[in-house]
Amino acid sequence: MPRFAANLTHLWAELPYLDRFDAAAEAGFTGVEVLFPYEVPAPDTLKALQRNGLEMVLLNAPGPNYTGGPRGFAAIPGGEARFDYDMRRAVRYAQALGAGLIHVMSGDASGPEAKATLIANLRRATANLPDGLCLTLEPLNEGAMPGYFMSSFDLAAEVIEAVDTPNLGLQYDSYHAQEMTGDALGTFQAMRPLIRHIQIGDSPGRTPPGTGKVPFPALFDAIDASGYDGWVSAEYTPNGHTERGLGWMR
Repeated sequence: MPRFAANLTHLWAELPYLDRFDAAAEAGFTGVEVLFPYEVPAPDTLKALQRNGLEMVLLNAPGPNYTGGPRGFAAIPGGEARFDYDMRRAVRYAQALGAGLIHVMSGDASGPEAKATLIANLRRATANLPDGLCLTLEPLNEGAMPGYFMSSFDLAAEVIEAVDTPNLGLQYDSYHAQEMTGDALGTFQAMRPLIRHIQIGDSPGRTPPGTGKVPFPALFDAIDASGYDGWVSAEYTPNGHTERGLGWMR
């Protein structure tokens, strides 16, 4: 079976933030990810990781926009300075927490200029990225994120191939893949050479694995057969208390 991590933004949302690390360890997870850990001092999160022997896998960039504006500037023409600022902050947090992956959010945009902006920003960011860190792009379905630029796997592949560096890869999410293509398994198999991180949730509704249309036993077998040795992060909305929906791990 794959190596599972828990997304603590989604799982154990019924608990205070720092208590979620304890719950994840008690449930048998050895890795966790937090989409936006920026509102809690990094030393506090690090203590929660260390007392449970957990590895921080991934975080998102950018952090919260306290001006109330949109989240994500990577594909926004004219937003280059904000993108650079956000990336410096994300890198500091990732290094403080020991995370090896940073998911770069593109923001809401469209058209060739946005694509060129994203490629230029990623080239600059990856050239300045410290050793041991990798950036990822995740296609998000339009129903969940209307207007979001990175809205297809083909587009993600084009951008990754244009940047052409080993410290940028694809973030595959089974929920988004099923929503976008109707074939989460086939999408994984087609995109496997580019994949650096996997997240799982069922479709529709980002529900726990085994409650929707994604063929998880076949997907897990395909992940194992592919030689993928990274994390597979559970990123879904539990039906009630998180522990009651963890039967898929068995």
